[in-house]
Amino acid sequence: MNLEIKVGKHQLQVHCFNTVVVGSGAAGFNAADKLYNYGQKNIALVTEGLNMGTSRNTGSDKQTYYKINLSGKEPDSVYDMAQTLFNGGSMDGDVALVEAALSAQCFFNLVNIGVPFPHNKYGEFIGYKTDHDPRQRASSVGPLTSKVMVERLQEQVTAKGIPIFDGYQVVAVLTDKEKTRSVGLLTLNLNALADESKRFVLFSCTNIVYATGGPAGMYQRSVYPPSPTGASGVAFEAGVIGKNLTESQYGIASLKFRWNLSGTYQQVLPRYVSTNQDGRDAREFLQDYFPDPQKMLDAIFLKGYQWPFDPRKVLNYGSSLIDILVYHEMEVKGRRVFLDYRHNPTWQGKELDFSWLGEESYAYLKNSDALFGTPVERLAKMNEPAIELYRNNGIDLYSEPLEIGVCAQHNNGGLIGNIWWESNLRHFFPVGEVSGTHGIYRPGGSALNSGQVGSTRAAQYIARRYREEPLSAEDLLEEASEQIASKLEMAERLLENTSSVGDLPELRREVGELIDRSAAYIRSLDAVQSAIKRVEGMLKNFVSLSRLKGVEDLGYAFKNYDIFLTALVYLKAIEDYLQKGGKSRGSYLVTDADGKLPLPGLPEMFRFSLAGDYLSDQIQLVSFNNRDIKCRWVQVKPIPEEDNWFETVWEDYRENRIMDD
Repeated sequence: MNLEIKVGKHQLQVHCFNTVVVGSGAAGFNAADKLYNYGQKNIALVTEGLNMGTSRNTGSDKQTYYKINLSGKEPDSVYDMAQTLFNGGSMDGDVALVEAALSAQCFFNLVNIGVPFPHNKYGEFIGYKTDHDPRQRASSVGPLTSKVMVERLQEQVTAKGIPIFDGYQVVAVLTDKEKTRSVGLLTLNLNALADESKRFVLFSCTNIVYATGGPAGMYQRSVYPPSPTGASGVAFEAGVIGKNLTESQYGIASLKFRWNLSGTYQQVLPRYVSTNQDGRDAREFLQDYFPDPQKMLDAIFLKGYQWPFDPRKVLNYGSSLIDILVYHEMEVKGRRVFLDYRHNPTWQGKELDFSWLGEESYAYLKNSDALFGTPVERLAKMNEPAIELYRNNGIDLYSEPLEIGVCAQHNNGGLIGNIWWESNLRHFFPVGEVSGTHGIYRPGGSALNSGQVGSTRAAQYIARRYREEPLSAEDLLEEASEQIASKLEMAERLLENTSSVGDLPELRREVGELIDRSAAYIRSLDAVQSAIKRVEGMLKNFVSLSRLKGVEDLGYAFKNYDIFLTALVYLKAIEDYLQKGGKSRGSYLVTDADGKLPLPGLPEMFRFSLAGDYLSDQIQLVSFNNRDIKCRWVQVKPIPEEDNWFETVWEDYRENRIMDD
């Protein structure tokens, strides 16, 4: 149903649906598909751009999907998988159990719609171990696993004729007056910015499935593709609680083309080189810090499957020492860092001798028939698509070095949700990376499983419990008029502040650099508090600071507001953790004057202590209310151990009681 409604001097088009899915990645498309399959046809998908999502545009050498083990002699169970997820720390056991329980169902759904996960001649879906994984639960279809997932899921949605609103940016999550439930969305129609009568569009909806991805836009240096930036700010503004916002992952990635450099990209033993800013004075800097070639080469090799930065793997020449040394070259010395696949690493002027390798790395390369040649020749033998991927993006590993940095890669925290992925704001379901289901450590690939499980659960709940019609246009206005008017007024003020030289990208870059320096994988309380003051000032003076070239910049300006708000909430969460005495854990190092230096002579910023189990049995919750940000800590929920007597469960299932609170 399409209507129009007047808000002040603005005439706004209104679309009415039972459920609107926001986002066009793997989680968003799966939510829409499942809603339809479960019988809820009155749905629509809203996206800033069909081809913009992270899951469509990112990957790694062998992008991993984590699932219950479906092959071999090694036993596995739902409870065992849940225990693995739970053991990562600061993860609710009930959510871990759900992610494990629906793992096989969601995996086979992807198989059945055409995602080509490999199986052997007996039909076993074979697997391999990934980081933080005690079993061989991981699977992959190659570097672009999530892209293939998105494409197959989109085909399902398109075939069902589910309406897709492409080019619509969410600028407000609308709630009732009491902020107890979501009632709709205010969006900016990016296709009609010049037309004042079509610029803003309202969606009245009983339910919102929020699949907007992680907070990519608040980082300057990230492996997230440039297009998706996240939309957590408007959710915080609506009253949705943040969960585990301190926990994100960082790792070595290429900069020109943003891509994770894990797996075989490291296991082929590329040469690490730094130069000055104009590309001269090339030096193999790693050998300055390692005592012998074996330790250096083993660290490079292990970086393949110990890819996210992990402070537990810094001391004693561990693989994450490399991340520290890359940071030191770039941020302290002001140099550029490259991986050179054209030449082998050297040691004291001598080129690589395979006898230098440790037992594990030697055996891996030998079993792969790759004890020969240069890194790129070994890569061609072990993983030719990894070379082709870069060639398709304008980079030839045979002829040029690959510029790298340590980049933001994934947010383990996010927005709160229960075992049906419903947030504290009723009828609002964050799914995918925007959902804070993960704890401190997570098995590689578990994010893809979580996105499919969460979107399936949200669809199940909505289809069973929340089938009512959305508010009428008049009732929507009655509940949310102030929220709508506030955003329309902001737009008017922004459009009054135009200049032939807009500065919106510079403002975003400043915030990104602040986050990179203070709230990424090297953290200190002083740096975080300094960043908080600056971001608070930028938000307070947001309109006056934001000079637009014209109406075409309006979407960019609203996106900046969302990013700055998100950054502030995340910074306050990190400040709270540090003020409670939190130390290094997960994928970040906290400067600690009483700690240890990884190596003598490195700057004091790298002196650190490990957190151990401190606060790993608790979860941080962060609330935002009119710029007042509060943090609290709650105990994790254990893994449920219920007496699953079949007859009892069957009765509860028939009577629809399994969804009771």
